[in-house]
Amino acid sequence: MIFKRRNPKGLLRTIAEFFWPRGGWRRAGTYVLHRMRRLPDSPERICRGIALGSFVSFLPLYGLHFASAALIAWIFRGNILAALLGTFYGNPITFPVMAVSAIELGNWLLGRTTPVTFAEVMSAIGQASGELWSNLISGVTAGSVHWYSLAEFFWQVFFPYVIGGVIIGAPSALAIYFLHLPLVRAYQRGRQKRLKQRFEEARRRQRSTETGDET
Repeated sequence: MIFKRRNPKGLLRTIAEFFWPRGGWRRAGTYVLHRMRRLPDSPERICRGIALGSFVSFLPLYGLHFASAALIAWIFRGNILAALLGTFYGNPITFPVMAVSAIELGNWLLGRTTPVTFAEVMSAIGQASGELWSNLISGVTAGSVHWYSLAEFFWQVFFPYVIGGVIIGAPSALAIYFLHLPLVRAYQRGRQKRLKQRFEEARRRQRSTETGDET
């Protein structure tokens, strides 16, 4: 195949690059920011998409961040591709801070004082996902259906996580919007200026060529 890799990545390499991309997170972040600035849309729509994508990253929607970011960007008329790129604010480095901060804030607002770790959050999400998948399969295999873990997960993890995630994510997304807006505007103005200069230079070359042909 034309686009097939010469040396296919193994499972361990794929997992390792998820937590530490080739070139490091600095290079990966620079690439994402570069792609954001080059999007063919108004700065307001681009930055709205980025902000909405980052907001979704604060919510416990693991595996659904892309779909959720695209949907919310479509609803609020943000740039959908920018929203997908904005979800990269949530990554293996920031997720532990986001998750623990959100769930602890949610528990505090609900009057709960039990501390929680990121490992416990991920374990609860894994158990709930396993029970959900088992219940879906039981519809085909006629097995027994259990909702105990899902119910406990919803009240003990998901609900406080959502409350804290919304409270932390909303002002963070607003800050990200106003942080990126002048950068995207400046980048687009500079890009338009460079394109105009190239166009004028091409016209001058064409005129000089035509003048030389006439002589």
